[in-house]
Amino acid sequence: MNTLGTILKQTLEARNITCQLRQEDGNECYVCIGQEAFTETMQLLINQQWAELIGLWAVENFEAYSGFTLFYCFENRSMSELLLLEVRLKDKQAISLALDFPIACYFEREVRDGFGIEFEGAFDTRRLFLHEAYPDDFHPLLKSFKNRTLELKPEEQKGTDYVFKECKGEGMYQIPVGPVHAGVIESGHFRFGVMGETIFNLEIRHFYKHRGLEKLAENRKPVECVAIAESISGDESACNATAFSMAIEDINDCTVPKRAWEIRTILLEMERIYSHLGDMAGMQVDVAYPIGASPLFILREEILRYNAILTGSRFLKGMIIPGGLKQNIPFDKLKALNEYMVVFTERFEEAVKTADESSWVIDRFETTGIVSNKLIAPLNLTGPVARASGACIDTRHDHPYGIYSRLEIEIPVKQDGDVLSRFQVKAAEICNSIEIIRDIIKQIHQSEIYTPCLNKDGYALAVVEAPRGQNIHWVYVKNGLIDRYKVRTASFCNWLAIEHAVLGNIVPDFPVINKSMNLSYAGNDL
Repeated sequence: MNTLGTILKQTLEARNITCQLRQEDGNECYVCIGQEAFTETMQLLINQQWAELIGLWAVENFEAYSGFTLFYCFENRSMSELLLLEVRLKDKQAISLALDFPIACYFEREVRDGFGIEFEGAFDTRRLFLHEAYPDDFHPLLKSFKNRTLELKPEEQKGTDYVFKECKGEGMYQIPVGPVHAGVIESGHFRFGVMGETIFNLEIRHFYKHRGLEKLAENRKPVECVAIAESISGDESACNATAFSMAIEDINDCTVPKRAWEIRTILLEMERIYSHLGDMAGMQVDVAYPIGASPLFILREEILRYNAILTGSRFLKGMIIPGGLKQNIPFDKLKALNEYMVVFTERFEEAVKTADESSWVIDRFETTGIVSNKLIAPLNLTGPVARASGACIDTRHDHPYGIYSRLEIEIPVKQDGDVLSRFQVKAAEICNSIEIIRDIIKQIHQSEIYTPCLNKDGYALAVVEAPRGQNIHWVYVKNGLIDRYKVRTASFCNWLAIEHAVLGNIVPDFPVINKSMNLSYAGNDL
């Protein structure tokens, strides 16, 4: 079978470049190269336009190698397998890819903060998740650092403040917003460069509440890390628990029972529904149209209550574990959910119609916050943000997992890339999620919900389609414990889209542009 890995290996060998291909079970294949072959290999990938970079992370003392290994994750959506290029570093020096893959700038800054690895040729070497209060030469993901309470720098020793990019000119001024906001919202700083009320520049700085979740997972048993996965972002609990569990199941060659995957899928789609409902309602609140938002908020609350009925948790926590499910859901509860979905659909369609018929809403949504299709690949934009800008991509379709390969996954695509398009895409996805849930309930299997998952050593990658887009989880188990747990949520990349979407808009439009993407602060800052 021709995978991206086999194609790359054959091409490298034809050029007398030594490499090793390891085809793993699952959706990924690994090609290991030496550091001296890195530049030529990357140039080959760039020139051939075989794939786009979607992730980059470092591992210390991977397998038998004493040192640092970088993993570059590439995706070609016409192929089911993801390519992981494995590069063993001779020292803490690497070569930057940011000029060819712009999203690599963010990835490289994250690796630099975590491990102290420097990237030659990088055009942005500012800290990312380590703010000025952290000690110099502090890199928390090094094995030499033991997780503990950290003594931060006193105020007078913090040194140079973070340097924001400036947009200069006559009549230009800056509007700093945050990191503390009015209301129940997480910390984030938005630095606007404006002339009058028109936005000419925006730079976002997050990572004010860095929790160190990847470090927290180290040296824990896999089963203990499900709760960590669930806490990555509260409203993505099911999808992150599923992704983590998939990676552990892959390592252990564990086959999840059909009923467990069917119930998992129901929960994943319930999560998509309540997430999109909150977005669609919030967008109307931000344009002062509460009459359109209210029915959507009510429906969201009802879905959350059904979540609690089905699992005991409004946000679907404590249900999905490696090997399947922690508890079963009786058929009578699933039948009641199926019946409710009929009523839900009628009320949801009426609520969407109310918004569609409001000239006030359409006027504020249309042509506002446009995300250009040309940004999708360079910034690795996924989810509704990408689909509203003309990209027919969805991990459930491109890299099917669980039972998604046998389901009818409709991928709603709009071309305008504005707030209205994102509203319409999310509405269409809710309707498709309802169909998926009802179809599963009608033919759900009567089988076990759990298969014991052994505790083997190994590593595996899992990708899922969260409500916001593609989430990546890579897990490395050594001596029965988590040695490295890397997570990259859709929000990590999609936040960059807002910096472009606001350009040319006025400052009062920022809230609705922001809400139309509804990106996670917590899911961005692990």
